[in-house]
Amino acid sequence: MVSPLSNARFPVPLEWGVPPGADAVPPARRLVMAILREWEVPLTDDALQEVELCASEVIANALVHTKERCVVTVRRRAGRVRLEVADRCPELPHRERDAESTGGRGLLLVEALAYAWGWYPAEVGKVVWFEYLDTSEAPCPTHGWGTAQNLNSLCEVA
Repeated sequence: MVSPLSNARFPVPLEWGVPPGADAVPPARRLVMAILREWEVPLTDDALQEVELCASEVIANALVHTKERCVVTVRRRAGRVRLEVADRCPELPHRERDAESTGGRGLLLVEALAYAWGWYPAEVGKVVWFEYLDTSEAPCPTHGWGTAQNLNSLCEVA
């Protein structure tokens, strides 16, 4: 069997189900990071740590609040990496700003660290997502046909 991780010229979205329970968060987070390393996503070490933290937060939110399986999708396109977590809970995500609250600060972290984040309704439930930008001068997946910055300039013209 050929793995899309090692075979795709441009990374294809990868999606998998995460079983319910807080103990499923660390393996899901490690898989997200393994995908980013395999795809050679040009992020600084700090940005990679931030992606790891944000991934933990949105995956944990889905699992803890729904107590059901969630689906994680990792995408890479147009100089961005995007992580989406789909769950079956129709309750909208909210950021807790109450200083006395013992939880609810995860999305505040995601909002502070990620380039962009949000949510949208799904057929059943919702999808919470966040994005990080690639490092602008890092090699792009064209394997030497230009830098990401040059490729972005071409995309703006097209």
